[in-house]
Amino acid sequence: MSSNSANPCHVVVLVVFPDAIHLDVAGPMQVFSLAHRYKAECYDIVLVSSEGGLQRMDTGVLLDTQPIDQWCGKDIDTLLIAGGFGAQSAAQDTELIAKIVDLAGNSKRIGSICTGALILAATGLLDDRPAVTHWSFCDRLASQYPKVRLEPNRIYTKDDGIWTSAGVTAGIDMALAMVADDVGHNSAIKIAKMLVVFMARPGGQSQFSSVLQNQISDAEGQFDELHAWIVDNLDRDLQIDVLAKYVGMSPRNFARVYRLKTGRTPAKSVEFFRVTTARNLLEQTALPISQIARQVGFEDDERLRRAMRRVIGISPKQCRERFGRGEAKDVIATHAQE
Repeated sequence: MSSNSANPCHVVVLVVFPDAIHLDVAGPMQVFSLAHRYKAECYDIVLVSSEGGLQRMDTGVLLDTQPIDQWCGKDIDTLLIAGGFGAQSAAQDTELIAKIVDLAGNSKRIGSICTGALILAATGLLDDRPAVTHWSFCDRLASQYPKVRLEPNRIYTKDDGIWTSAGVTAGIDMALAMVADDVGHNSAIKIAKMLVVFMARPGGQSQFSSVLQNQISDAEGQFDELHAWIVDNLDRDLQIDVLAKYVGMSPRNFARVYRLKTGRTPAKSVEFFRVTTARNLLEQTALPISQIARQVGFEDDERLRRAMRRVIGISPKQCRERFGRGEAKDVIATHAQE
């Protein structure tokens, strides 16, 4: 599994197929391309498909590809498999799967984007490994490939050189993490800034924003406006009577209907919103923990600590140490020395 000594660039081979999601392909390509452009690392990106030639993406755009046979037996640094509406058919193409297995045997790092996990799982390489895919395909991945250790709430997984990512834009997060592994966190941050995305959502974060998660639970969208109002007013008293008044319901009826529609109590949702917002502030700013606690509606940092332990399993300090952005860490370290 040594790298190709004839080529000083890091070779990225990306497997595509008809009706693949264009952003599954373009997102990671853009990350590696920017790393190459700004001399963080030399990346040589190659698109391959079963027969080669032009492949039509879900957007209708045609991408030129090389036949996958041309790369069988060659050394590859990173092998990626796109996802998309054609992934299920691709996963059942035994000839394509055999060739991906061949490529994987000569690849240092292997990854899938979105529903590309179905194709990667068909090779057997995800057996007894953690994996994730687009949230709407998690049940299918689990049922079709029961040996895979599904982790549906993660943005991406990484296990002994084999990666998987969640839906669509999570492929960008995974590619940024790969660049960080290759050339360091600071270089990856610069690329993230060019893309105007966070560097980086940790792999353990949920696939959903807090508002989106509740909207998905509340399929009819009855409480969408309430959720948005809660996020804008986290420092207020958000007892059940206050929430019920906002939606024009009695507290008793509101509590009953809300739990029926969302699967959680109003208090649990408020706590979830507060913890999620606090987590984002811990990761993206250098604000003191006590200030963040008050800003999101907790009386003190101890109440924030207990809530974060309940909801996401780590303390505010651990969250910042593990997932804080480099700039925030630098400011914190400077203040600590003063």
